Amino acid sequence: MQQVADALKNLTDNTDNPLFTVLGEAFAAAGEELALVGGPVRDAIMGRRSIDLDFATSANPDKILSIVGPLASVTWDIGRAFGTIAAQIADEKVEITSYRADSYEVGSRKPTIEFGDNLEDDLKRRDFTVNSMALRLPSRIFVDPHQGLRDLLLETLRTPSAPEISFSDDPLRMMRGARFASQLGFELDPEAFTAMRGMAERIEIISKERVRDELSKLLLSDNPIPGLEILVDSGIAKLVLPELPALRLEMDEHHHHKDVYQHSLTVVSQAIELEAEYGLEKNLVLRLAALLHDIGKPATRKLESGGAVTFHHHDVVGAKLAKKRLSELRFDNDTVKAVYRLVELHLRFFGYSDQQWSDSAVRRYVRDAESQLAQLHVLTRADVTTRNKRKADRLAHAYDDLEKRIAILSEQEQLDAIRPELDGAQIMELLKIKPGREVGIAYDYLLELRLDQGEIGPEEAKKLLLEWWSNR
Repeated sequence: MQQVADALKNLTDNTDNPLFTVLGEAFAAAGEELALVGGPVRDAIMGRRSIDLDFATSANPDKILSIVGPLASVTWDIGRAFGTIAAQIADEKVEITSYRADSYEVGSRKPTIEFGDNLEDDLKRRDFTVNSMALRLPSRIFVDPHQGLRDLLLETLRTPSAPEISFSDDPLRMMRGARFASQLGFELDPEAFTAMRGMAERIEIISKERVRDELSKLLLSDNPIPGLEILVDSGIAKLVLPELPALRLEMDEHHHHKDVYQHSLTVVSQAIELEAEYGLEKNLVLRLAALLHDIGKPATRKLESGGAVTFHHHDVVGAKLAKKRLSELRFDNDTVKAVYRLVELHLRFFGYSDQQWSDSAVRRYVRDAESQLAQLHVLTRADVTTRNKRKADRLAHAYDDLEKRIAILSEQEQLDAIRPELDGAQIMELLKIKPGREVGIAYDYLLELRLDQGEIGPEEAKKLLLEWWSNR
């Protein structure tokens, strides 16, 4: 009972916002109901304030606009088709949605939008009971028809209606269950997990964009591992990110290798631990690269005589697979390109620990990483999961040395902006040629010269370019 009392006190303390009274009274004066719903109520009970302020109302979108218009500095009706009106009121951005009762038709990728007429039915159509609580305004009456408070205290994710019904109405709720398991640290109800396994194929009716967004939210949680394991164990990952469960490679009594699936999850965790050190908190590109860095291994796995297992060129193959999958999930081009580059380069360092690189090799490492150098530092360090402390220490010290050399060369040469000492116009003027392929070839020659020898000055660059040109 004390837990319940403390939780309700948190709800009161963390919803002490004058805006709630103003909005509640405005809707009541217009003859409409209004309630704070979902995540903000859950977060308030957990003792924290929510950034998102979501409300549900009996009013239709036109009526919502007429009520909030005089209170708001600006309104948006981009979600009008779904019954949602957003508004900026003082320093708060709010979203107010008409009571809903929508669902997906079999085979359809878009929900059938149906407006409801009461709060209880609206709460029943929500994903999990911990998100199916509400606070009526302005009276501040707590509404919990599906025992969400009990489940919150038990740290359990349970659906308000039978999970088969809930997941059929909106299959994306299965992925949300995995995400909330990671974000909140809660356990997924066994009946919900069983339903997920039986209905996994239903996720295929959801648009790639919505799947992408849910996967991104999961990866950006403080601990994405429980959610990723739920996706794999339920069979959903096989449909939305098949490269991940494919990392569970079979082993036999003669050939042994590291568990690639568990290794990849460990790399994700270790990358997250290192993010702050490199100023990369909650970096989606890094976390995607950590998750996908070894997805080329199943296609390149080769069993050698003597019990060895090799994965030659899995970095190159994995980069191509990552690009293909992320493009299919509608990630933006910059994200796809960055993850491709990190997966492609994630093995580059491991030759450094055996034999120290030349300055030229260090320059190429920085040049090839481009704007992803910090992410590459983290990914490379996180990729060391060996239990052999001596080996781990040797690799860590070697990477410390590489970073020091990069820092020294960067001070001397501005490595982050490596380019030839002559530009295209100077090349054309010196060689007396017009724009075309030969300018690019000459530019590449000068770039290689810059990487090999460092800064040599424009005059020396002109001399060497003329010698190279005359010998072609």
